[in-house]
Amino acid sequence: MTDRGRAALGQTQHSLTIGPSSVTWDDTEKCLRIKIDEISSLPLISRIRGTVTLRPKGITQVELPLTAQGTHIWRPFAPSADIDVDLDMPGWTWSGHGYFDANFGTRALEQDFNYWTWARFPVQGGAKCFYDLELRDGTHEQHALHFDTQGIGQQIKAPPPPTKFSRSLWAVARNTRCDQGKRPKQVKSLLDAPFYSRAMVETTLLGETTTGVFEALDLHRFRNPAILAMLAVRVPRRASWPGSVTPED
Repeated sequence: MTDRGRAALGQTQHSLTIGPSSVTWDDTEKCLRIKIDEISSLPLISRIRGTVTLRPKGITQVELPLTAQGTHIWRPFAPSADIDVDLDMPGWTWSGHGYFDANFGTRALEQDFNYWTWARFPVQGGAKCFYDLELRDGTHEQHALHFDTQGIGQQIKAPPPPTKFSRSLWAVARNTRCDQGKRPKQVKSLLDAPFYSRAMVETTLLGETTTGVFEALDLHRFRNPAILAMLAVRVPRRASWPGSVTPED
């Protein structure tokens, strides 16, 4: 990840370009093409190039405000999708299922939240998504949604309770929804940071065992000045960009 200046940004109706990478919606084939051309940060510096093509099974109209003031919004564009991954790295060419979502906000996350967990689990007939949030004032918000294969979302009226499982490599506390009497478990770590954990997690939801993507974000830790200094190394900034960006439409 690289923070880039305005000169590196290009946007049209169907595309967004940031530096050498881009996201383009193909309205004819109804797919999203993500072109990646980046250099990873320390300690393992390497070039990452390739394309990810995502074909939504259904596109939702759901926009979920995460605060009463609407300063943060979660937009699950495609809770269920087929993807093709073709990266210029050995073993990184495959096809499977996935999803596409995004977060938008007018304030920094650490201004409004202390901690959250989020998860998306594929189930028969669609996907279930959970947001459990602790706001900066200490109050808690819980959101549980089921999306069918067409992307139509419904609130889950009686979701399974949050259930603790093992801490991350950096000892970030973690919990996710799971049937009573069962316990979630990490299947594969995807990203570990002092304030953030992303992993494949197995859980049981309403009697169905499923493995999905889970994240825990500890903004108490993120606000630590030492952590902010580390981010400057992990996420470098490039204010300039050679020439103007002209993305394909």
